[in-house]
Amino acid sequence: MFLSLIQNRRSIRRYLSMPVETEKIDILIEAALRAPSSRGFNPWEFIFVTEINLLEKLSKAKQHGSSFLRYAPLGIVVCADPAKSDVWVEDASIASIFIQLAVESVGLGSCWIQIRERMHDKEKTAQAYISGLLKIPPNLKVESIVAVGYPEKRKASHSKEDLQYDKIYLNSYGNLYRS
Repeated sequence: MFLSLIQNRRSIRRYLSMPVETEKIDILIEAALRAPSSRGFNPWEFIFVTEINLLEKLSKAKQHGSSFLRYAPLGIVVCADPAKSDVWVEDASIASIFIQLAVESVGLGSCWIQIRERMHDKEKTAQAYISGLLKIPPNLKVESIVAVGYPEKRKASHSKEDLQYDKIYLNSYGNLYRS
């Protein structure tokens, strides 16, 4: 089942105009809260956004790569508190991918929108823009937004032959793994 999820999951940027059902949102919430975290510190927090006007504003969070969020019926803002864990970036990233895999498992599509270290415009960071918009307290940092919805169309899986096996080594770098 897991291999099937990762084989079929693709970044989806076009969604049908259908809301995500509460039952499916509840599954995504559980997946987010079950994400592993270094030393069990769970520094992450999540904001589930379904309001169309907020999704429209969030779609302008950064200069490139977030505009498609305006067409998604759900955006999940993944935040974390750096004071709770020195590996908050990793923990928030793991939670983001747990959400994406849960999205795939319930027949939805998703796309990761990187926020940390990105700019909203020449003067303001994406972090500052989103924090102001969603009233995020200053102790929390935004890692990503996961756009979620029913795919307008499904993308074909990447073939196994297209995987980059030349990046897999056995016992030492440069010693290509051969099965």
